[in-house]
Amino acid sequence: MQSDFLIIGAGAVGLTSAIALLQAGYQVTLVERGNVGQEASWAGGGILSPLCSWDYPEAVTRLAHRGMAMFAEAAESLHQTTGIDPEYERSGMLVLPPLQWEQAQHWCGQHHFDMQSVSVADYLPLQNQTGLLLPEVAQVRNPRLMTALRKRVEMLGGVILEQCEVQNFVYHAGRITGLHTTRGELHADGYIVTAGAWSQQLLGEHAMRIDIRPIRGQILLFKFEAPPFRPILLKKDLYLIPRRDGHVLVGSTLEEVGFDKSTTIEARAGLLQRVYEVFPDWKGIQPIRHWAGFRPGSPENIPTIGAHPTISNLYINSGHFRYGVTMSLASAELLLNEIIGRAQPFPVEEYRWC
Repeated sequence: MQSDFLIIGAGAVGLTSAIALLQAGYQVTLVERGNVGQEASWAGGGILSPLCSWDYPEAVTRLAHRGMAMFAEAAESLHQTTGIDPEYERSGMLVLPPLQWEQAQHWCGQHHFDMQSVSVADYLPLQNQTGLLLPEVAQVRNPRLMTALRKRVEMLGGVILEQCEVQNFVYHAGRITGLHTTRGELHADGYIVTAGAWSQQLLGEHAMRIDIRPIRGQILLFKFEAPPFRPILLKKDLYLIPRRDGHVLVGSTLEEVGFDKSTTIEARAGLLQRVYEVFPDWKGIQPIRHWAGFRPGSPENIPTIGAHPTISNLYINSGHFRYGVTMSLASAELLLNEIIGRAQPFPVEEYRWC
């Protein structure tokens, strides 16, 4: 049976796009070159916020904060329907000095986003500094979220084809008429590219002026008997994310090295040095894991969402850079709105294909 939509790429953005379309009554097939949710969506930290919203353009924060506002209800619904807890938690984020106080206060006041000046010692003993607490920032455990999203797609009747790499588009008379894949030719009425860092490469000549490229990020994982602190910690661009079971993720690098997913001694040493500056007493503790993933880098972190300007049945939802999970629900909403002709919740010109 031919699907209404073929979605290429089964990470957070592809899975949430599929759920939105399935709930709207469409038949959907997801095509994934590897395994579901095993690329950037798995490799990232799961912070449901831009690291510091005041550092980003309005197009980024507008989409990210709408996604943030949707996540609590969505996570609870996923837990109830699938039985899998994505471990959504509004843990807050504590920003350590040095801080851009005036810029932060202006942005938070303008956007009615709660911020509090706090003593860091109340959260991290023996650290007598003044920090900035953003209590509304939440986190989710990426691997559990991916598992829950996959199950929800399947429960709604979506078809998932793993180990199915798209080789090229079949194009005729202003439309995509099929996909050549390693599992044969596939057909649908509409095609949606949610392939993350591979999106531009996949689109080839149809990419036009899209600029999406792989940005490697390396992360370390520590394990403690219990969480050593509760809020997410951020110092400049170093973040430490505590999980409920005592794991702490530390990241991340930003490296333009193409599709090289290897980890490096230099990145490990650099991250450890910065961790030890925050926690000198951790010097005897070694991380239990070290991995890398590819973010879909884009100019100013702004994703591309919507219809191709000249190919009538081709869409994209990609280029979310560091915030694919954070933006996923809101991005799926914008894509669905465009497909069904429903009004958008805010201006979307910055996300258009060109």
